[in-house]
Amino acid sequence: MSPRSMWSFTATAPQVITQHEVRAPSKTDLVDGQVLLRVLVGGICGSDLPFFRGKGMPDGIGRDSRETIEPPVGSPLHEVVGEIVASKDQSLPAGAVVVGWASGMNAMAEYVVVDGCDVIDFSASLPPSLAIMLQPLACVIFAVDALRDLPSSRVAVIGQGSIGILFSHVIKTRGAEYVIGVDRVDRSDVADQFGVDEPVWLASDRWAAGLAKGERPQIVVEAVGHQVSTLTDATTAIADGGQIYYFGIPDDPIYPFPMWRFLRSCACLYAGYTPPPARRDCLRRAEQHLLAHPEIAGPYISRTFKFTQSQDAFLAANTPKRGQLKVTLEV
Repeated sequence: MSPRSMWSFTATAPQVITQHEVRAPSKTDLVDGQVLLRVLVGGICGSDLPFFRGKGMPDGIGRDSRETIEPPVGSPLHEVVGEIVASKDQSLPAGAVVVGWASGMNAMAEYVVVDGCDVIDFSASLPPSLAIMLQPLACVIFAVDALRDLPSSRVAVIGQGSIGILFSHVIKTRGAEYVIGVDRVDRSDVADQFGVDEPVWLASDRWAAGLAKGERPQIVVEAVGHQVSTLTDATTAIADGGQIYYFGIPDDPIYPFPMWRFLRSCACLYAGYTPPPARRDCLRRAEQHLLAHPEIAGPYISRTFKFTQSQDAFLAANTPKRGQLKVTLEV
């Protein structure tokens, strides 16, 4: 491979990852505030999977218009740990190892350009293989900041995969009175480690329909996304005056919503993502959380593949099962 080329992997067809050799970015490609990373570790997020399954990449992610149908090289992958090989961000020198967002959702490549505001350096006590979990943990911390009255609340988290289980842990460590984790996969094997008082192995519609009025949680986090039904289930389950946080990424631009039930419950609905100005602070707080609770890292990083096994890694991540939370890629 020549010095100006690099390996990359890209989702080129539904559930197909293809390897290519492409031109490598260099320092001359950077604008002020950007850094060039040599990728070390990537984490597969649930929000990557619709694009693996064939969904078109959204506007503004690695392309200029909807007329361009080719996916960006190295996509879809945005959770990244890498070594800085060139920098135009004064706070991030060459040689630093950083974690955060691949700004173009294109980290399935040997080198990637990212915005400096999307990454931080991290403690030498964290190996890159574990530091990768700081990115999803940062997203969860930003979302939980929006919730009120956690210490006195009964909380349910719909979805106990790689995001939902982190919600359970952060919410419990912030003093939630009782945490219920609802998932179609049996997550009882990790419930205690992540602060789940009551693991529920059911589809969320059956769980919500079976709640007596006095059992309804004051807070429901929807951590599944990608379809309408789980948001409806959260609305069915919420106690009067409660809070719903919709965290999962929507696959559809418009969602039908059970407005009558929501209105009668006098509930509040939150949603959002971690905006770039908040990312460094949330990553730093995620680092503090993980250093304070190192016991969650082992069960969380549950399956690791080489980048040359990206096809197998995405197929595994696309098939949730007991004992599997975060699927990662390493060089």
